Amino acid sequence: MTATPVAPTVEGAPPRERGWRRILRAIGVQNLSLVAAIAVLVLVIGSQNSAFYLTSNLKTIGMAVTISGLLAVVQTVVIIMGGIDLSVGSVAGLASVASAMLFTSFGSGVSLIGALAIGAVCGVISGSVVVFGRVTPMIATLAGLIGYKGIAQLVSDGRAQGYTGADPLYVFLARGSVLGIPTLIWILALVAAALHVMLRYTRMGRNIYAVGGNDTAARLSGIDINRYILGVFALAGTVAALAGVLITARTGSGQPVSGSEGLEFQSITAAALGGVALRGGKGSIGGTILAVILLGILLNGMSLLGVNPFWQNIAQGTLLVSAVIIQQLRNGERRVGLPK
Repeated sequence: MTATPVAPTVEGAPPRERGWRRILRAIGVQNLSLVAAIAVLVLVIGSQNSAFYLTSNLKTIGMAVTISGLLAVVQTVVIIMGGIDLSVGSVAGLASVASAMLFTSFGSGVSLIGALAIGAVCGVISGSVVVFGRVTPMIATLAGLIGYKGIAQLVSDGRAQGYTGADPLYVFLARGSVLGIPTLIWILALVAAALHVMLRYTRMGRNIYAVGGNDTAARLSGIDINRYILGVFALAGTVAALAGVLITARTGSGQPVSGSEGLEFQSITAAALGGVALRGGKGSIGGTILAVILLGILLNGMSLLGVNPFWQNIAQGTLLVSAVIIQQLRNGERRVGLPK
């Protein structure tokens, strides 16, 4: 009787993972609850209104979460670094106005580049206040939230500016598609993928985690913390400006406030719900994207089921508080007002 040959093994090599284990590792154990919540929500809403499953509605959800999703993924980077950016919504509004006004005078190409440059400058200003003014990111960007909104209202006289509804580039951004998928969804996917690669596979990403985890140790290891603060806030401003350009594309005009107000809190809610530690040093773009999808499905479902739209803000506020409480309990941190 011939013995069955056994494949040679390399001594010390880890055993090959089963398929389901590889999938779990790719998703992340901490994100399984989000995947389960999305599945349950889809089943519940779909059972109440079958229109939810229509391809057109699924595309609507994807397009609706693009702008908040862009701000959420870049907010994730800021929070991982140990900061927070409350000004991203106002920067988006300012960039929306700037893109429309520049379009009127110089065309779509200049308006797009100019708006992104303005966003980057706003980010550098916020970062400079943190670095050189020794102001906490929350206060510095809270000032930006108020100040950038004021600038947008001042230059626009508080009214919508320009009209981009007939321009091919803006029409493509707002209503175009590639391979049957709306352009807006592609933009969010590409930005999210780029930030994911940066955080996970580059030295820059590792240093961002290090700064957020322990800034003193990061400084002693030779990391230029000030440069990273300025760079990450400039990145946040640029992505926020891109969101502002998309607001202009979708509405056909520059909006100083409408379409951008409250986006900063939506971005923080998605990041916290996606498992980003609000103290920094922990989180992932994948978790944030899952949270963005969850919020998009929830809001879309509430609209399909005829729920009063005012409940949407209540639902988002409840989710934010719940996410923070879960983080506190998971980390074993003492709750305010309770003995150690």
